[in-house]
Amino acid sequence: MKNELVKITSITHATPDVLHIVTERPKGVNFVPGQATEIFLYKDSWENEGRPFTFTGLPNENHLEFYIKTYPSHQGVTNQLLSLKSGDQLIINDIFGAIAYKGEGTFIAGGAGVTPFISILRDLESKNQLGNNKLIFANKRKSDIILRSEFEAMLQNNFTNILSKEKTKEYAHGYITEDFIKTHGNTLNSYFYLCGPPAMMDAVENQLKNLKVSDEHIVKEAF
Repeated sequence: MKNELVKITSITHATPDVLHIVTERPKGVNFVPGQATEIFLYKDSWENEGRPFTFTGLPNENHLEFYIKTYPSHQGVTNQLLSLKSGDQLIINDIFGAIAYKGEGTFIAGGAGVTPFISILRDLESKNQLGNNKLIFANKRKSDIILRSEFEAMLQNNFTNILSKEKTKEYAHGYITEDFIKTHGNTLNSYFYLCGPPAMMDAVENQLKNLKVSDEHIVKEAF
């Protein structure tokens, strides 16, 4: 697939800095949960500025869905997305992605790094295969938690949040540690799926290695 035009059917804010974008789905666009595509703006002087964004919907739906964190101060593609509305068009390109579900385990996400896990967990739920999969979600503030209500309903006690910039009664405060992983994660011989900012990814991967989690059980992709 190359340079496929898609029309935006809805665009809203999921959190203060994350857009929820739904588009039409062209024929021939097929993806595996966890995969992404390169999106370009259908605007003058922006057609060559592609950025990777993860599909968050299910593979069998008749639309495409994305949750995209915006960075207005960067004056880049995501800032331009803030000016779009229903009826505007985007260009999507090839489909790719390193994260794929391999088996039951713990998903560890930082901020918008949760996006590859949205489709994976929704897909498992649709097949009644969620099992004992767990999600540890690190954010700055409660208002930054993408799809909080859906994850609470889907995963219940297997959904754990930790906030670095805000203290609340219901969520842990601070950063992910080895003890936090041991307390809230799955067994150390299961899979650990990682996606988030590079510094967080490096820290968590080192923690997992200190906990003797094998390289084969660490599945990761930076966003």
